[in-house]
Amino acid sequence: MSISVDWSEIQPELIESIAKKLNVHKDYVRFRAVCSNWRKSTSKTPKHLPCQLPWLMLPQTNNQNRQSHLRSFFSLSDNKTYRLSLPEASNIRRRCGSSHGWLVILEETPAVFLINPLTRVKHHLPPLSSFPNVTKFNFYDVGREYTLKTSEGDIYTCNLKEMRDSFIKKVVFSSSPSDSDSDYFALAILNQTGDLAYCKKGDSFWNFIENAQSYCEDAVYHKGSFYAVSKYGTIAVCDVSGVLPIVSYIQTPPQVGGDMQYLVSLDDELLLVTRYLELGFDVDQHQLDIFYKTTEFRVYKLVLNGPKWESLSKLDEWALFVGENSSMAFRSSDFQGCKGNQIYFTDDYSEWNYDGANGDHDLGVYDLEDCSVVALPCYPRKFFNVRRWPPPIWITPSLH
Repeated sequence: MSISVDWSEIQPELIESIAKKLNVHKDYVRFRAVCSNWRKSTSKTPKHLPCQLPWLMLPQTNNQNRQSHLRSFFSLSDNKTYRLSLPEASNIRRRCGSSHGWLVILEETPAVFLINPLTRVKHHLPPLSSFPNVTKFNFYDVGREYTLKTSEGDIYTCNLKEMRDSFIKKVVFSSSPSDSDSDYFALAILNQTGDLAYCKKGDSFWNFIENAQSYCEDAVYHKGSFYAVSKYGTIAVCDVSGVLPIVSYIQTPPQVGGDMQYLVSLDDELLLVTRYLELGFDVDQHQLDIFYKTTEFRVYKLVLNGPKWESLSKLDEWALFVGENSSMAFRSSDFQGCKGNQIYFTDDYSEWNYDGANGDHDLGVYDLEDCSVVALPCYPRKFFNVRRWPPPIWITPSLH
């Protein structure tokens, strides 16, 4: 004799207990979609889910309207492309980083906002007009809306598009902005001056971190502070939790060579990833195209006894993700779709990131064992005849 069970009537405590055993975001979403009772019994923003393998946010294709609200995301874990409604990330706006599953978006206004592509939750950061070196903003002063002051006291102006495209290099967070139980900090790297600026959740303006200028290659939140790296591999440790930021330095011997530097937090270790670029030329239909291509990565581990950067010949089971995103490390054995001892990279050299640049994007997978570069399965070389703006970016899918 069979017994009919109405699964929608399971006790809420049991539903919640089952949901907390799920550790993949899409499984959790499907679980909540079963019925209204299951949905009411589970959190919309679960905190128990582990960090997921990054998705690659793709640029719009030639047959997509520039105003299209749909954006494509490629998942390495299941080798699939998902399309999400995300009008906030249209091509008339620019993103300047992804961190903890959130995109930071700039537009041709002073507004700076962040959005989670999965939950569609949006928050605002202090506006561009609130940076300490912006002395005046007048929307009606067309073509020179922003008045800025250099550290030497010189005055210059910028228009709306220039501020959108070139003022901020990258923004990273200390933790997820969705956590209502605790504060978070945002750190912005400025392109032209090399300054570091920060704000706290709820602030209405940005503050400069004094004595940290030129530590502007990359930054990562590590062991309770922001660590920022210079062109030569020296580190500024910025504790912004107090009334005023406290800056200390890790003066390592200068790294020789390399065009770009990234910092990656790997458990308790801090890694320095050095990227080497090669300038190339391509003549097509009587038009000269100048482009950069990545030729090599080198990885170092910070040794405080010295201090010094110790060269690593391999990463074992770890995979690194670098680019315009906040740099990340993942243990490949925990995920399908990625391999250890490899660096997954996208192009993020700022002078090529804007509308009108030609050539294919410089992204792919670098293998530390044989020093080879292979294309990503969703993005073969020469994917576009004309570079699409903005370039792809890694973002960790998050429901929190």
